[in-house]
Amino acid sequence: MVQEDQHKINSKIRAEEVRLVGDNVEIGVYPTKQALSIADEQGLDLVEISPNAKPPVCKVMDYKKFLYEQKKRDKALKSKATKVVVKEIRFGPQTDDHDYEFKKKHAEKFLKDGAKLKAFVFFKGRSIVFKEQGQILLLRLAQDLEEYGKVEQMPKLEGKRMIMFIAPKKK
Repeated sequence: MVQEDQHKINSKIRAEEVRLVGDNVEIGVYPTKQALSIADEQGLDLVEISPNAKPPVCKVMDYKKFLYEQKKRDKALKSKATKVVVKEIRFGPQTDDHDYEFKKKHAEKFLKDGAKLKAFVFFKGRSIVFKEQGQILLLRLAQDLEEYGKVEQMPKLEGKRMIMFIAPKKK
């Protein structure tokens, strides 16, 4: 969001002299009072653009319109930013081939759609003794999905889960 006190406008400008720019304005250095009256005559605002310059640069413009346009630009930029979607696929350490193939097809679809994939093996109770089987399963998945995505994080055990991330390949 753009704060209104981001720029000094009209009577809030404290400098003695200002460099005036804008449409329909004679560009030059003016006393602040004269610059204000020029802006008033046109029914516009005097806005301090660069306060650190000597003298400060001020522009004659419609401030509300300027804020509106800036908000519109920011919104357009924000809408173009990509949002990362993470899809999860869960395996057990003893997942059989049919279930594996079924879940692999879903993983392919997720990666083709441009989502990141979080594949994990969940160990219940004593099945934690099959850590190697879980790792083999995830590495096999990574190898099978090699043409659709690349491994972002190798299988890593976190508590009772072994997690692996796969990011989609750019087209």
